[in-house]
Amino acid sequence: MRTLTSWAVLLVLSLALAFTLQRAGLPAAFLLGALLVAMALALKGIDLRLPRFSFLGAQALIGCMIAEAVTGSILATVAQAWAVMLLTVATTILAGGIVGWGLTRLEVLPGTTAAWGSSPGAASAMVAMAEEYGADPRLVAFMQYLRVVVVVLSASLVSRLLLGQAAPAMVPAGEPWLPPLLPFVATLGIAAIGAVAGRCLWIPAGPLLLPMAIGAVLHVAGIVAITLPPWLLGIAYLALGWYVGLRFDLEVTRYAVRAIPRLLLATLALIGLCALSAWLLTRFLPIDGLTAFLATSPGGLDSVAIIAVGSNADVPFVLAIQTLRLFLVVLVGPPLARFIARTAPRRHGPC
Repeated sequence: MRTLTSWAVLLVLSLALAFTLQRAGLPAAFLLGALLVAMALALKGIDLRLPRFSFLGAQALIGCMIAEAVTGSILATVAQAWAVMLLTVATTILAGGIVGWGLTRLEVLPGTTAAWGSSPGAASAMVAMAEEYGADPRLVAFMQYLRVVVVVLSASLVSRLLLGQAAPAMVPAGEPWLPPLLPFVATLGIAAIGAVAGRCLWIPAGPLLLPMAIGAVLHVAGIVAITLPPWLLGIAYLALGWYVGLRFDLEVTRYAVRAIPRLLLATLALIGLCALSAWLLTRFLPIDGLTAFLATSPGGLDSVAIIAVGSNADVPFVLAIQTLRLFLVVLVGPPLARFIARTAPRRHGPC
């Protein structure tokens, strides 16, 4: 009964904050509201755990949402600006490496933990791989999801306050609450098959990437009209926000509490370096500042995608760079972490 009450409190407070943020015009309001409320309850010692399959399902649905936004122009975008995009991704990864190296030199955290935690993007993949390479997965998760919180907040505020974007809808305009049956069933099938295949094949972020890839191909080819009603996307946003927020458990927070100011400073430094990369990007390509900021933002692909769709940014361009970086981070992460660890001072971590 006590657990049921806690879930009810989480749901009510999440919806209340989400609608408040949406009325204020902040993108990703349901994701952000759920994340902040779950984080607050977790830090108060309320022990709730969302099943893993709900997180994978949310990723799959968001992958389908991304697929709906993708058109053939995304391939043309990559083909036309592949050199600049690759340079931008490399700059973002380098910025993460610099921040991780700085954390090790200041002895804020052990070298491997700092390296994996400061990797820009692919949070779930970084946490999963970090343990295999000797890092503390709890602190890596803390750093990764702390950055997700700060990135979502900063990207939302930039899109609303600094760049003057209009208040976004929870989902793209025109989506019916009662969708056509066959396209809706086909979309659910793409999400389910992609999520299961991505999980079974051990593809990093596979439950998001495979539905996105399959859905995009079928959508662009005109075979399937990706259909996601607003209530289903709302559930996906809540599930994703809860899963991330509830990982900020009290034990991990106690380990890192003395390092929080420096971790926040490091996160802001990483966002600042990426913002500089975004400014340089606008010098080379005819894109707006919001699109460049979101494209270089060191957050998760799923959360950045939600913000991009809700902020009227150039979604194909943002997704092209974010997806390219996701794959490169997974490939470059292990050797970069080993390099940073070798140059780090020899000391034991807080654990």
